[in-house]
Amino acid sequence: MAVHVLCFFIWTFLLIFVICVDGEWNTKDFQRREHSLIKPYQGSGMNVPQWDFLGSTMVTNNYIRLTPDRQSKMGAIWNNVPCIVRSWELHIQFKVHGSGKSLFGDGFAVWYTKDRMIAGSIFGNSDPFTGLGIFLDTYSNHNGPHNHNHPYISAMVSNGSLKYDHDTDGTHTQLAGCEAQFRNKNYETYLAVRYDGNTEQLTVSTDIDNKSGWKECFSVNGIKLPLGYFFGVSAATGDLADNHDIISIKFYDLDTEESKKSSSYYGLPEAKSMEAPRDRIDDSKGSYLLENLTGWKLLVIILLLVIGIGVCVMVGLIIFQKQQENSRKRFY
Repeated sequence: MAVHVLCFFIWTFLLIFVICVDGEWNTKDFQRREHSLIKPYQGSGMNVPQWDFLGSTMVTNNYIRLTPDRQSKMGAIWNNVPCIVRSWELHIQFKVHGSGKSLFGDGFAVWYTKDRMIAGSIFGNSDPFTGLGIFLDTYSNHNGPHNHNHPYISAMVSNGSLKYDHDTDGTHTQLAGCEAQFRNKNYETYLAVRYDGNTEQLTVSTDIDNKSGWKECFSVNGIKLPLGYFFGVSAATGDLADNHDIISIKFYDLDTEESKKSSSYYGLPEAKSMEAPRDRIDDSKGSYLLENLTGWKLLVIILLLVIGIGVCVMVGLIIFQKQQENSRKRFY
């Protein structure tokens, strides 16, 4: 009996110790409301405190729709408070859905940039830009040959001199990327963007399988992001369309007391580990189609070609035989 009582007290002590330690750790990663967007969205009237809207953006009770499922729409939402936190994590709860089964687009982007509220050609934002862009590209009829499928998540850091090349879906300026099938889910999906200003590491993770856990998409070192930039989310549709809905944006301050004592960075954004911009190679006519004819598609094309050649040969033989018969009749 005494042994059981002793074990009980030991387990109770360990549980209290773990709770205390965990509670202390959680206080260092706290949510900052000035950079967060959570329900209920509306303040006085149609205004949302600390956030401004652009384009086709529509505020409802349950979500903020950046674009409807209609062609040629653009919408954005921008935080109007500059970020002065060195290390942070941004959680975006979103839903991309529409009526398109095989053709849809274009996608949306999460921004941390010097300028804000400027409409443009990169998923509704200006091009070029200065800062960080996380692109969630859903354009099903993707541009040029790639070694990945869509939807696709990628990142780009620009000091204002790089331009996003739509003809190659930005592959020649991306830091890294991953495939993520987040479209048309019957539940909300999540994106996490984590930046550690001390180690200069950028990590992007997703929860698109409704598992309440993060799955790393990619992690890149050597990223320098200055203080004082703005967060935003923008979306665009073209000939293809989708609903791009933002349910919530939650910002977490990851700075510790020690990191706050470190010197702050206010220079231009840098990506030391980014691949050098690759020369764009325009596809020769039909080359993209040929590169996509793999597996059973290629087999079907070969069979059709063989059948077509066989039919042409048979028709040619029939015509030749008819001509030979007509020639013989003339001699008799």
